Amino acid sequence: MNVETGTAIRLPATSEKVEEGPVIILQPQGRWPRLRLQDVWEYRDLLYFLVWRDVKVRYKQTVLGAAWAVLQPVLATIVFSIFFGRLAKVPSDGIPYPVFAYVALLPWQLFAFCLGESAHSLVTNQHLIKKVYFPRLVIPLSTVLTGLVDFGVAFIVLLILLFAYGIVPTAASLVLLPPLLLFAIAAALSVGIWLSALNVQFRDVRYTLPFLTQIWMFATPVVYSSHLVPAKWRPLYGLNPMTGVVEGFRWVLLGHAKGGAPQIWVSAGIVVLLLVGGLFYFRRMESTFADIV
Repeated sequence: MNVETGTAIRLPATSEKVEEGPVIILQPQGRWPRLRLQDVWEYRDLLYFLVWRDVKVRYKQTVLGAAWAVLQPVLATIVFSIFFGRLAKVPSDGIPYPVFAYVALLPWQLFAFCLGESAHSLVTNQHLIKKVYFPRLVIPLSTVLTGLVDFGVAFIVLLILLFAYGIVPTAASLVLLPPLLLFAIAAALSVGIWLSALNVQFRDVRYTLPFLTQIWMFATPVVYSSHLVPAKWRPLYGLNPMTGVVEGFRWVLLGHAKGGAPQIWVSAGIVVLLLVGGLFYFRRMESTFADIV
């Protein structure tokens, strides 16, 4: 009893339940780590921030700015048209060579950009990795999405080029183009996550990557047609994931499917294997990034 007021003071009973906070259970990772891809969706705001940051920084303090996204494939198309189209007389299967080369250069430059940026992405963002926790997969994924901005700008030039040569994409092309673009993104991400994780442990990746990219381009039917490869070797040729991507773009936008079906299916299978294997390897090495980088 309270002597001054004459009222009773009720004390909390010890038997009452106290509200508990969330319970966190720590378990060993095991030999096969869980992918936890839903974590990337939970950190989608960070993904958007990284993409927007990279887009602004990419052409900061440049005179031409975003025009470089157009100049790079256009200048490459002009060079290829002169040396391969006119001088070397490389066959383009009845398609005007500038169109033939530009259609292939779009997905290739997206792939090459993602390859270079994602390989160095973890090392470049080491200040974030050492200070804050977030799914590390967000970093190489943001570089791939950043490359889509350049792809979108350069794709407008492709539409102008198609109409200039009297090539009109069909309605089926518009339907198949988004899945094909997803195929190109998956191909870039499948190789990019491997290189990003490997570059943390082995800095030799930065020195071998330019050479690898050049060799890879000539191993991909960018400046030549894949039908020049003997028919019996075409499925094996499809082990290069970019072969199916390039042939798919030519098939959808130009209606050119000569000898391309085997490569597309084989390349799609290789992309799935590389992507799944890369995700497991990335997750397995993720816990060591902050210590090594």
